[in-house]
Amino acid sequence: MSSEQEPQPPEPPLLPAPMPPAGEEHDDAGLDLARSIARGMAGTRRTTKKKYPARPGSRPARSDPKASGAHPDDRDPQLLDSTIGRLIADQGWATDVRVHGVFTRWEHLVGAEVAQHCTPEGFDDGKLVVRTDSTAWATEMKLLAPTVLRRLNQELGDGTVRIIDVTGPRLPHWKKGRLSVRDGRGPRDTYG
Repeated sequence: MSSEQEPQPPEPPLLPAPMPPAGEEHDDAGLDLARSIARGMAGTRRTTKKKYPARPGSRPARSDPKASGAHPDDRDPQLLDSTIGRLIADQGWATDVRVHGVFTRWEHLVGAEVAQHCTPEGFDDGKLVVRTDSTAWATEMKLLAPTVLRRLNQELGDGTVRIIDVTGPRLPHWKKGRLSVRDGRGPRDTYG
């Protein structure tokens, strides 16, 4: 062998080099080849994934059908209105929320004068409890009950409120101290 090595023929390229556009010369650095390959592969996708064997003691790959993606799902941030609405529907609180919404609009439903003396206190199983500030207004509210009942059912839906229970004013408690007389006459009807 001689001290000089014989020149080797160049290796053939992996892909045939595309022809440069008319008017351009070939770049010896290979940049035009890289660009043309990139343009050619831009529309293709890799369809097969290389699977490696699981290592001993490792967790299996997660195959979550609800994996997050580019489209909105339930795990994305939600508006408070829709979240509260879904909670109310899931818990079955829709009727109670509507009824208690009526409590805030009580003056509009019954009028200012009646609302000044009568306030709703509770709602349970179709029964609305209304407290009055005097026995005279309790009697008046009992007379107005069918009209108020009809108006409430127009607002809330038929059959939501079935009974209006009218109670009089809360009277003071006169039993003070440890000693008291059982079945005493008490103060009588001095209030209202």
